[in-house]
Amino acid sequence: MSGILRRLMLLFILCSGNAICHSVQAPKPTYSNNRIHQSVNWVDISADNINDIKILADSMQAARPEVIDEMRGSIKNTRIIENESPGLESSSAFEASTTLQLTGNEVFECGSIENLHKGQFTVYDYAIVCGMLGISLGIGVFYGFFHQSSSESSSSNFLLGSGMTVLPVTLSLTTSFITAIELLGNPSEMFYQGTQFAFIVLPMLLVIPVAIKVFYPIYFRLELTSCYEYLGIRFGRDIRMLGAFLYIIQMSFYTAVAVLAPAIAVSKATGLNTRLAVVLIYLVCIFYSSQGGMKAVVIADTFQACVLGASLILIVILGHFYTGGWRTVYETASANDRLEFFNFNVNPTTRHTVWSVVIGGFFYWTSLFCTNQASVQKCMSLKSMKLARVALYFAILGLILVFLINFHTGLIVYTQYSSCDPLGFGRIAAKDQLLPFYVMDVFKEINFVTGIFVAGIFAASLGTVASALNSLSAVTCEDLLENGFNIKIHPNTGATYAKWMSLGYGIFSFLLVFVVERLGGVLQATLTLNGLVGGVTLGLFILGIAFKKANAKGAFYGGITALVLVVYIGVMAQISNVEPKPLPLSTAECNCVSNITTIIPNMEEGGNSLQGVLLQENGISSIFRLSYMWYSMIGTVLTIILGLLISVISDIVTKRRVLEITKKRNEAENSQPVNGITIVVGQQRRQLPELGKSQHPMETLEKPSPCGVDNMALKVDDEK
Repeated sequence: MSGILRRLMLLFILCSGNAICHSVQAPKPTYSNNRIHQSVNWVDISADNINDIKILADSMQAARPEVIDEMRGSIKNTRIIENESPGLESSSAFEASTTLQLTGNEVFECGSIENLHKGQFTVYDYAIVCGMLGISLGIGVFYGFFHQSSSESSSSNFLLGSGMTVLPVTLSLTTSFITAIELLGNPSEMFYQGTQFAFIVLPMLLVIPVAIKVFYPIYFRLELTSCYEYLGIRFGRDIRMLGAFLYIIQMSFYTAVAVLAPAIAVSKATGLNTRLAVVLIYLVCIFYSSQGGMKAVVIADTFQACVLGASLILIVILGHFYTGGWRTVYETASANDRLEFFNFNVNPTTRHTVWSVVIGGFFYWTSLFCTNQASVQKCMSLKSMKLARVALYFAILGLILVFLINFHTGLIVYTQYSSCDPLGFGRIAAKDQLLPFYVMDVFKEINFVTGIFVAGIFAASLGTVASALNSLSAVTCEDLLENGFNIKIHPNTGATYAKWMSLGYGIFSFLLVFVVERLGGVLQATLTLNGLVGGVTLGLFILGIAFKKANAKGAFYGGITALVLVVYIGVMAQISNVEPKPLPLSTAECNCVSNITTIIPNMEEGGNSLQGVLLQENGISSIFRLSYMWYSMIGTVLTIILGLLISVISDIVTKRRVLEITKKRNEAENSQPVNGITIVVGQQRRQLPELGKSQHPMETLEKPSPCGVDNMALKVDDEK
C-alpha cells in the first residue's frame, strides 16, 4: 500500500467526531486557462470508522511523488478506488499535476459558493437592502402623489422634468452609465485579463467636446423631447421611426439583462433568491418611474448614486486592510503580469489593446452620451445649454472615478486570490461571481458589509432600468404615437399616456427576463447587440449633422444594411464563442479540498495551443474573432459609408428621372396641335391660342410658361 501511495496523488479528508462526509460529484471536463480540468471524486467515509477513508484517485499514474511527500497527516485503512471520471482517456502525452498543497492536519472541505452563503446573509443585510428599496419607492410616492402641479400634466413636462438642478442630473447621468453588469464584470476583467481595459476612461474625456460642441447645441436649439426628433427634421418620418424602433429593441432587452445577470451572480454568492431580486427591482422601478416621471427618476438616481459610492468605497477600504495596502496590491499585480497599459498590438482580433479600447471606446461612449435617449433626456431637463455643459463635465468625471475605483477593486481581489483562483478551484461557477464571492468570503465576520454591497448592486440596476423605462415612454409618445401613427395627445392627458407607457414597458421587460433566463447564452449576445445598435444610431446622426449630401433614402437603406451586417458579425462571433485566453492563474495555495482538480496542460507542438488548433479546425473567419470593442465603430462607419453611397446613387437616379420626365413632357407639349397660330422656329413647333380682339399678343406671350420652359413664341414676336 505504501508503494501505491508514493506513486499516486492522494486526496484525503480528515473528519473528526461522528461527522459523515458526503460524496462530491465530479463535474465534466472544462476548459480554463488553456488547461483541461479533470475532477477527482470523493466518496463516503464510513461513520463507524472515521479513519476509513475512501479516495477516488486519478488512474493515469502520472502524479508527482515530490508533491505527495509534502503532504502530512494521518491516513489509516485507506483504499484506492478506480477513477470513475468519464470523458478523458489516459495518455502519456499529457502530464498531470496537482493543485493542492497541504500542511499538517489543516485539511478541510472547501465550502462551495452554494454552501458559503448559508446563514451569512443576515436579517441586518436584508434590512439594508429593503431600506434602500423603500426609500426609492418613497421618492416615487412623493413625486407621484404629493408634488404634482398643473404644468406636469403634459407629457413633455412629465418626461423631461423641467427645471431640474445640476447636481441631481449629474449624479443621475453617472448612475445611468454604471450598470450592475459592469460593476461585477470590471473586477473580474482585472483579475483574469489584466489592466489594459482601464484605458476605457480615456475616450470618456474625448467625448466631452463632441457632446457640448456638436450634438447638444442642436438639441437645445430645437427644444427636443426625443433626440430622434432630429432625425425626423433632417430626413423625414421614416428615419425618425427607425431610430425609435432601434432604441426600443436595444433598451428592452438590455434592461432585462441588466437586471438578470447581476441578480444571478448576487444570488449565487449570497443565497438571495434570484427571482425575488428581479421582482423587487422591477416593482420599485416600475412604480417610481411611472408615477413620478423624470423628477422621481433623477432624485432616486441621486440617492442610489450615494449608496453605490458608499458600497464601492467600503469594499476598497476593507480590502486594503485585509491585503496590506496599495503597495502590496500593485506589487502582487505587477509580479503576476496583471499590470498592462501599453499594448499597441495592431491585430484587431486582440481583445484589448490601446487602439481597440481608446478608438472603439470613443464610438461606444459617444453613442451613449450623445445619441442615447436616456442621457439626452436628462440633459434636456436642465434649463439651458450652459447647465447641461456643466452636468456633462461632472458626470463624465464622476463616471471615470467610479470606473477607476472598480478597476482597483479587481486588483485587490486578485491580491487575495493570486495563489488560489476561485473559478479554477471550483468555488465559483462564473467570472461575474468573483466580486460577490470575495465579499462573502473575506468579510463574512463583519456585519452589514454584505448588505451594503448588495444594496449597491441593486442601486446600479435600479438606475439603469428606471432611466430606460422613462426614456422608452418618451420615445413611444413623441416618435411613434404622435409622429408615426398621427395620434394627437392632448397636453392635459400627456402625462397619463406616459405613465401607462412606463408601466407597459416595465411589464414587457420583466417578462423578457424569463425568456433571457432560459436562453442562457443570449446574455453576452444581448450586450453585444447593445453596442452594435448604438453604433448604427450614431451613424445616422453623424450622417444628418456632418454630410449635406446625405438624404432620406441613403439614411434609411444605409442604416438598415449596416444593421444587418453588424448584427450578422455579432451573432456569428457569439456562435464561434472564442474565449479570450486568461493570464496565468494558480491554485497552488488553496488550503482546502472540494472538487479537487488535476490540471492537465495542453500538449503544445510548435507553439500552437489547443485553442488555436480548434479555431483552425472550425475554420472561423477572422472577422468573427474581432474584438467586441470595435463593434460600435464598425456600425457607425458602415452606416456613414453606405448612407453616403446610397444617397449619391439615389440623387443620380432621381436627376435622370427628372430629366426624362421633363423631356417627355416637352415632347408631349410640342406634339399636341392647338387651334390657333402655328409658329415654327428651327425644328420646334408651337401652337399659340387664338387671340381675342381686345387682347394684345404681348400680354399673352409675357406670361411665364407653367412648365418652366422658355416660351419661344415671345422671341419670334420680337423678331417680327
